[in-house]
Amino acid sequence: MGRAAIRAVDAHPGLDLAAVLVHDPAKVGRDAGELAELGHSLGVPATDDIETALADADAVVYMVSGDLRPDDALADVLRALRAGTRVVTPSLFALYDPPSAPPEVLDPVRAAITEGGGALFVSGIDPGWGNDILPALATGLASTVDQVRCQEIFDYTTYDQPDAVRFLVGMGQPMADTPPMAAPGVPTMVWGGQVRLMARALGVELDDVRETVERRHLESDVETSRMGTFVAGSQGALRFEIQGIVDDERVIVVEHVTRIHPSCAPDWPVAPDGGDGAHKVIIEGRPRIEISVEATDEGGNRAAGGNATAAGRLVNALPWLSAAEPGLYDALDVPLTPAVGKLTRKAPA
Repeated sequence: MGRAAIRAVDAHPGLDLAAVLVHDPAKVGRDAGELAELGHSLGVPATDDIETALADADAVVYMVSGDLRPDDALADVLRALRAGTRVVTPSLFALYDPPSAPPEVLDPVRAAITEGGGALFVSGIDPGWGNDILPALATGLASTVDQVRCQEIFDYTTYDQPDAVRFLVGMGQPMADTPPMAAPGVPTMVWGGQVRLMARALGVELDDVRETVERRHLESDVETSRMGTFVAGSQGALRFEIQGIVDDERVIVVEHVTRIHPSCAPDWPVAPDGGDGAHKVIIEGRPRIEISVEATDEGGNRAAGGNATAAGRLVNALPWLSAAEPGLYDALDVPLTPAVGKLTRKAPA
């Protein structure tokens, strides 16, 4: 996400990259263009000096993971808001839907905005827009809507994130162990806000938010190019749903289907073109609408492509957020704007 954010800021005609903060001492002093794998220098050396970086910044793109460090992520964002900056981030999932956010997160954020005059927009990494603004827009094409389903379908074989894949999602871990992402209540804690936000967009009052979780084991060892071996009998696939319920019916669903190899759980949903990933929005109604987005980046990798679209949504929101009054904003507030000034390259033949 950090690489994708640097590239998005550099490409935006209305933004200038002022600083790049890193926590790894080995990255301090390295050029941002090198870190983002741009192939050229940006003239911005990475730093671990937070005070200096904030002093030079009008806005902050905060791409540090909040999954395993939610308190630290909140503290970092509060610090930036107190400095009066505009902040965009995917890291505070409790604020995907501010009206349903717990007071222990919402109250400090509002206080920091009041104190410093900053503004905050939180949108997800999975990819955010696929669970909020895209399905909301798609329902506007329908005459009737029976169900809204948002799917993330990914094969992580080529994904270079061993901590997240192995220990957060649980791939390669014993089936007797429950990974953090599959623990009871965790899917709802992370994605329930997006279900509630969509309900708010549609003017629907939910009776309940429920979740289901399924796991499958690998039938044989799987060797990956970036994360090593995943042994037979260990977890090879994870599927869960967060369901917005009305009259005991699932009316809004966020569904994730992840695998470490296509041979695992072949009966579960797959990308429409057979590739290693897709984000889908399905509107059951009249007419039935199905939208599939396959994004690629960093050498054709779809996991990197999904990350890049999530980063793009956040970075491209900065001009709007910079012009807005101080406050806390969500995906229904922040418009998805055309790529003005970016259509500068000749299309491929």
